[in-house]
Amino acid sequence: MEPFFIVKNLWLIPGLPIGAALVITFMGSKRKSAAYGLSVACLALSAVLSFWAFSVVSGHEGISQNVDGSAEIHEDEAEADAGNVFRQTHNFTWISIGFEKIEFGWVLDPLTAVMIAMVSFVALLIFIYSGEYMKQDPRFTRFFAFLSLFTGSMLGVVISNSFLLFFIFWELVGLSSFLLIGFWYHKPSAVAASQKAFLVTRIGDFGLLIGMILLTSSAGNFLFYDEGKGCLETQALLDLLGPAAIGGLTIAGLISLLVFFGAMSKSGQVPFHVWLPDAMEGPTPVSALIHAATMVAAGVFLVARLFPLFDLDPTFVSGVSPSLSVVTWVGAITAFYAACVAVAQTDIKRILAYSTVSQLGYMMMALGVGGVAAGMFHLITHAFFKALLFLGAGSVIHGSHDEQDIRKMGGLRTLMPKTFQVYAIGMLALTGFPFLFSGFWSKEEILTTALHWPASKIPFLLGLCGAFLTAFYMSRQMIYVFHGKNRQQSGSGSIHESPGSMVIPMAVLAAFAVGLSVIGTPIWPWFEGFITGHPVPFRIGELFHLSHLALMVGSTALVFGGYFLAWKIYGSAQSLGENHPDRLSSYQPWLFGFLNRQCHVDELYQKIFVKPFFEIGQFCRTVEEKWNHSLTSIVSAVTLMISWCCRWVDDWLINPGFDYICDRSRRVAGRLSVLQNGQIQNYLRVGGLAIAFLMVIYVLGGMI
Repeated sequence: MEPFFIVKNLWLIPGLPIGAALVITFMGSKRKSAAYGLSVACLALSAVLSFWAFSVVSGHEGISQNVDGSAEIHEDEAEADAGNVFRQTHNFTWISIGFEKIEFGWVLDPLTAVMIAMVSFVALLIFIYSGEYMKQDPRFTRFFAFLSLFTGSMLGVVISNSFLLFFIFWELVGLSSFLLIGFWYHKPSAVAASQKAFLVTRIGDFGLLIGMILLTSSAGNFLFYDEGKGCLETQALLDLLGPAAIGGLTIAGLISLLVFFGAMSKSGQVPFHVWLPDAMEGPTPVSALIHAATMVAAGVFLVARLFPLFDLDPTFVSGVSPSLSVVTWVGAITAFYAACVAVAQTDIKRILAYSTVSQLGYMMMALGVGGVAAGMFHLITHAFFKALLFLGAGSVIHGSHDEQDIRKMGGLRTLMPKTFQVYAIGMLALTGFPFLFSGFWSKEEILTTALHWPASKIPFLLGLCGAFLTAFYMSRQMIYVFHGKNRQQSGSGSIHESPGSMVIPMAVLAAFAVGLSVIGTPIWPWFEGFITGHPVPFRIGELFHLSHLALMVGSTALVFGGYFLAWKIYGSAQSLGENHPDRLSSYQPWLFGFLNRQCHVDELYQKIFVKPFFEIGQFCRTVEEKWNHSLTSIVSAVTLMISWCCRWVDDWLINPGFDYICDRSRRVAGRLSVLQNGQIQNYLRVGGLAIAFLMVIYVLGGMI
């Protein structure tokens, strides 16, 4: 009974924070404690339910059921290849129109279980941290309303078993990010960043909407899983392997690319990455939530959820699905490009933002070359150490009086020792310091699968370059922020360590950044077995396999090479500061400037898209002001003249004529009415006259 209960009530996991958001919206701005307590309590309860659901999935063997139907061992062909995957659904009719009905529902499977556990737990730590970080903000209650809506929407995306319900929550995630990125709307840069994020992601959502319509119309069902009739189940997928749609692609390939279009925009893949660094204009807890557990993770989750569709059509080189080939190449290019740009940034949050773009590229590449388990493992590990890094950056900014330029920091290792310790753990996990940190094992799994990808070795090489650059730019950031002398003009005495309510959540995240390495090593790849449904015995010898050892040694050498190069360039510098050029810019000023300006991608978009549309808008405005207004005045005058003419004709011709006819008719009727005045003698007189008249006619007729 336990699995059935939690599946039927899975809606409570997103429902609690969304309900908290609605209640907080009606609270006054002065009820900060109530708003904070309600949001944290509801999310904590969601986290408890999420871990309950996770324990249910991890404690049962593979079985596919619908809780409102019969329970049976049900595995389609695709699932049989992947192992016995636990999956239960609860579906219900939302709207019925005649014989047609639209169904909603939620699904509990390993993908759902691990995501709701991660999202709710990481978000809960960010909520706790935010209470201290935002306590001086006058819109404190509104902030937690938006934050709760954001988290609840992401949880709704994760549990949805209906593509339509998924899309509704997907759009709520976009709306929430718009509200939170532009939360400090008094800053023009924040308003511009929120608008940019909203518009760029809407472009991808248009492709996702078309893909959803094509998929659900082909399957005749909005549900992902519905006792063999869902749009991600065998029969529906086989129906998509029909005639080619465009460019040799089957309809399945076309739908996959349209869906990936939406995932690219949400997860900041090239060329839709431009909104993500600008999203740093929002409060730092928002950045942590966006980059770790919610919005950017939604795109990766979308590809993972629809992976059976992406893996359906192996028609190109070496039997590789064309859709997954696109996912792999986009991910590899994004991982390398963003790592290059991060090398030349000076804003502490912007460096982490480009780091997120790069790591999202790794996740997409992992999905393309290694499947759901590889991509999701890196998503989960990244969520913890990237949340840790953003909260650590927020601690640095909070303690440094809102300073974000790393060139103005320095020496915080002794001034903020607790923040330094947890931040160093996050940095080592991100860069893939060998063996001790979860980021090392998730990165190694991606590189291993990329090395054996049959289509090309270039994504693997780009992944190696990205690993080297990640170690370099994060070491550069650490040197600027925590080493050397403090360079703030206000003096080191004003810098302070963050309070325990901010440090404790970071410490918990740091523990998970280390501890998650246990479930993803080649010795015991528990996570892979959990996702795929395969048994995972201990394999100690796998760690010492020649290919694994060679790759680990090579990638570790690259990581330490990045550490060493950063220390060589920046560690001995005595003049690190805003007024001194970056050491790297002294070596390659043009290249450093090019990377510092994000390879001029924003300028390129300005010229190609923004400026032409702006000019079109200005032209339309000019036409409206100079032509439309004059034309409107002329048309108005002509219309008024015609109306006056019509009024004259009506008043002087039609009305008098009609009145004359009516008057004459009334007079004739009055005279004729004498014949019907009710006097019998008049009737007899008329009758007699009529008879006499008829007699005269009769006599005259006879004579003739």
